[in-house]
Formats: sequence, C-alpha cells, structure tokens
Amino acid sequence: MTFKNFIYIIILTIAAATLGGCRGAKLSVANEQFERGEYFDAQKTYRKVYNKLTKKEQRLERGGVAYQMGLCYDKLGMSARASSAFANAIRYGHPDSTALLLMGKSLQAEGKYAQAQKAYEEYLQKDPTSALAENGLAGCRFALAQKGKPTRYVVKNAKLFNSRRADFSPMFIDPAAADVLYFTTTNEKVSGSRKSEITGMKKGDIWMARQNEKGEWQRPEPVEGELNSELDEGIISFSPDGSTMYLTKARREPNANTGVEIYTSQRSDAKWSAPVKYEITADTISSYGHPAVSPDGKWLYFTSDMPGGSGGKDLWRVNLRERQGSLENLGEFINTPGDEMFPFVRTDSILYFASNGHPGFGGLDIFKATLTKSGGWKVENMGQPVNSSADDFGITFGKGESGFFSSNRTDGRGYDHIYSFILPDLEIWISGWVLDKDEEPVPNAVIRIVGNDGSNQKAVAKPDGSFRFPLQRGISYVMLAGAKGYLNAKQEFTSDTAEEDAEYGVDFILASINKPVVVDNIFYDFDKATLRPESKTALDELAQVLRDNPNVTIEMASHTDRWGSEAYNIDLSGRRAKSVIDYLISVGIKADRLQSQGYGKSRPKTITKKLARIYPQFKEGDVLTPEYIEALSEEDQEVADQINRRTEFQVLSIDYQMY
Repeated sequence: MTFKNFIYIIILTIAAATLGGCRGAKLSVANEQFERGEYFDAQKTYRKVYNKLTKKEQRLERGGVAYQMGLCYDKLGMSARASSAFANAIRYGHPDSTALLLMGKSLQAEGKYAQAQKAYEEYLQKDPTSALAENGLAGCRFALAQKGKPTRYVVKNAKLFNSRRADFSPMFIDPAAADVLYFTTTNEKVSGSRKSEITGMKKGDIWMARQNEKGEWQRPEPVEGELNSELDEGIISFSPDGSTMYLTKARREPNANTGVEIYTSQRSDAKWSAPVKYEITADTISSYGHPAVSPDGKWLYFTSDMPGGSGGKDLWRVNLRERQGSLENLGEFINTPGDEMFPFVRTDSILYFASNGHPGFGGLDIFKATLTKSGGWKVENMGQPVNSSADDFGITFGKGESGFFSSNRTDGRGYDHIYSFILPDLEIWISGWVLDKDEEPVPNAVIRIVGNDGSNQKAVAKPDGSFRFPLQRGISYVMLAGAKGYLNAKQEFTSDTAEEDAEYGVDFILASINKPVVVDNIFYDFDKATLRPESKTALDELAQVLRDNPNVTIEMASHTDRWGSEAYNIDLSGRRAKSVIDYLISVGIKADRLQSQGYGKSRPKTITKKLARIYPQFKEGDVLTPEYIEALSEEDQEVADQINRRTEFQVLSIDYQMY
C-alpha cells in the first residue's frame, strides 16, 4: 500500500462503533488511528489487542478486531493478510456480513478465484442486491474465462526505476518525446524524515528519470526546486506545454482524517515551484486527487469521493478555462459503486483509468474507455499481462502502444513498482515460391502485391524461387508474378483480422512461353470429344491465365495414346481440342486468340523431372513411344498410355492486340 491509497479513505463509522464498547485504551487508540486513515499504525495496534483476546468469552470481540485488521490490510494492499483476517472474523462470529464480501475481494486479489467465488456467492445469499458482490463474482468468472488468453502486450519490471519501497504512477512530461519520466516514490532517499502512519513508509516524493542520447534510461533523481516536502506528494499530470504540473498532495492535520487535494507547481529553468492549492469546489471535506490534464489542455480529470457520485471513488472533470459551473461526473458508463481512479486522457475520445468496480482480475485493473457516437463510453479491460489479480493502475503512454504503469503484483508486502509495456507490431507475412509447371524454381521472377489500402509492393524472387512480403491485417490483396519467358500468374486473398502474428503461403506456377504446357484434369467420355463437367475447374483456371496475359495467343492441342489408327486418333484429338476452344470462347476469351489442333498419337510425351518424381519407374528424358511402352510391364504400360493422353497449350505469340 502506498500514497495511492490515500484516496481510498472510507471512514467506516459502523465498523468502528461495533468495537466502541470494547474495553482497553489500546483498542480506542486503534479505532482513532483507523478513522484518521492511519492504517499502518492501526493494524499494529489492532494486532496487539487481538493477541490479548484469548479467553473463550472474548471470541466475539476477537472477531471484531480481526475484521478491523482485515480492513487495514485491505487498505495497505496486503491481500493475503486481509483474507486471513476476514476469515478469522467470520470464524469468531463477527456479525457484520461484509466480512464475507471483503474476504472474497481479498481472495480475488490473490488470484484465488474459485474460493473468491464461493465467498461472493455466500454473501449474495445474505444480500442479493449487492452490486459489489455481483461485480466481484463477474470478475472471477471473467478472470477464469481469460486464463491462458493473454493479450499481445509485453510487460517487464522497470527495475531501474524501482526501489525497495514503493514507486508508482509514472507520467511522461512530453508523451511525443517520451524521454523524461516522472513518478512517485517512497524510497529511503526522499526528502521527509518521518514515516507515514498510513503506509509505514517514508512519505512520497516526485522523482524523475531521463534518457541519454542513445535512448538509455538513466538512474532516477529527485526533481529540482521546492516541490517535495515533509508531506506526501505524487500522482501527477502536466499541461500540454509541460510548464505546469498538477499533483496530489496529502492533507494532514493533527487528529483529523487524512485526505488529499490537488495542487499546481510551475516550472522555471528545470526547477519546480512550491505547490499551490488548486480550488475545485468549496467542499473541504471530500478528497480530490489523481489529476489528469487532457491533451488539449481544456479539461482536468480527477478522482473524488464528493457527493453526487455513484459510490466509492468516482472520476470527475472540470474545465480549466471556464471553471465556474463546469464540474462534471463522468457518469454511469465509467463510474460504479466501487472505486474509479488514476485517469489518463490519451485523446479527446480515449480515456484510461483504474477500477475495482468493473469486472476484472482482482484489485484495481486498468481499463480503456472509448467515447461512442451516442456520447457514452465503451469500457474494455486491458487484459493480462497488463492486469493481474493485484492492483494495476497509473498508466501512461509514450510513443505508439508503449509506456509504463504501476502494480503491486508479486509483492506480498503490497509495495507498488513500475512496469514497462509495449504492444509489438503484428508480424504478418506472405511467403511462397515461384515455380514452373514442372515445379522447378523460376529465378528472378518479379512479384507485385497491391492492397485495397493503397499499398503497393514489388520484389524479385530469390534464385531458388522463394519470396516473402510483410502485410497488414484485414486487407485484401492482389498479387501478380511474372518472369521473362513465362506467362504471368495472379493470386487474390484477404489477410485475417485477428490480432495475432500470421504467415500466409501462396505459390505461383508459371507457364512457359517456349514449350507446351499440359492442362491437368481435362476429362472426356470414352471415345468422345464431349467435355465432362469435372473439367470446368481446370478450364476456368486456363481462361483466367489468358485474361491475366491479354497479349497472348495459344494453340490448344489434344493427344491420344498409341491405340487405334492414325486417322481415327487425329480426328478424335482434333474434336477434343475444338471442345476446349469452344468452352474458352463461351467464357469470354476472343476466338482470334485461340487455335485448335489434334495430334493423335504422333507426339508421344517426354518424361519431365516432375513426371519422374511422380512416376519413379520412368527416368527424366524417356520418350513414351509405342516401342518404349511395349517393353514395359502391363501395369506400367497403362500408366504410360495415361500420360500420353493429354491436353496442352503452346503459346503462339505474345503481341496480340485487340482492336
């Protein structure tokens, strides 16, 4: 727990009254400490009282003291101690059923979601209308549903900024430069000498760190000037020009409740002036803290428990230029019966804040709120690893999707530390190969890719035919590959919209201009020239090749096997080639670009490298003549005859022009 928890202050008069009748000066001292918000001192005093209440007839009193200790630990951010204390309060029969609610909250902050759910459900049996219990239950379900589903944010402990005490609420003085970072610290070198009765640590000061010319962060140091004092200072924001600092400062008076107020300090020659109170309203009882100035300098957002809110701590704003009558509560989309704190205004329509009132992982979670067209707010949990079961709060953004925030995760004593975060750019690629019809690499092929976002890329395939392009998600692309001596080939696709790294595979098979190209999967009925329906896919692909290469004319040739007379096979193959031409014309290919020819059995196929790979019984270069085939086994003869029965095209010219 740190100075951030000053704004947590809730004077639980009912709880204090429950113990008011207990005997012993130490208990009255503890209650007074608690009511002033001196939680660190109060828990120590309560512990002494608790240890003395050992008799059987003191069980009820012991439960009441355990409850008060739990409240102190809750304020100090010591979740494990808090859940244990509330469990003891329940065990000793403390009558206030909120012990169940608060135990659920503490268990949730420990990440013990199943146990927390049980506590919330038991409390809801006693108070079915409790919005806080319903929210806690929803948060546990949310956390369990999100298990194993982290966002792409990368979070790291910013060890250079962190001390052995609490360091939190980082803020860039200039987010665009993001090279000077301010934050609040309670390290042992702060200006005050006395430890806080609230936190047990030294009182907070504002420190800063700079980047050097290499972009490396240097060790933090206190800000210069009259800013820091014996009191707590921290949780800051800056005017757009960086000349005015808005800060939270403790309000401490003898025997009075602890509160916080907003002050301003002016910068001159790298030094900051003594803080001056910023008057928001005439209300001197409520707390006002966690200032956040909008990027245009018009609004000051802040946290307060002033009347007129939704319960707990709410986010408010006031117009810095027209303060009178401009005070606004951010409303029900943002504020809940829980606590909303630590605002950060990124743009005029994007607000970040911490809350334990919206469903989350436990403790405070960081939320992103986006202003909608209807004037409401869309609120989203930032997910893990930005959020944890502990307190996560005080975010600031620098360049792009990167910055710092604070959290007391993994610290059993409740100390806050600063963490860096960054959302890496999505790694989306398309890669593949440019090959010829025999699946051999086409070297030096040129690939162009055009997206419907206006992007236009060009690259040359490597000698092995491979290529790779970076893409954007959710974009439709058209790709065209071509090479000297080959026809162009086109591909179309749309990249996924999912926020995850991806690599797409696309291969281009280029048809040679200089040698016949077999069109696979052309089928005819036996002894007929009529195309079978399953030939349509291959023929449509051929038609698209001709559309992608509008200056090309081709000869469409059909070949038969060795059976039958020469005249019969010439006639059959000619009619079959003509059937293909007729189909291409029917789908829009100009007739003067097409010639048909039947070769019968006069041109036996020569085995290519691809065919030799498919049919290892043949060697590359073998010619499937009748004499060669007749020397094969009966099974291999059938395969050879099948290879010879083919339809193929040959480019005749590449200078066709349509008039």
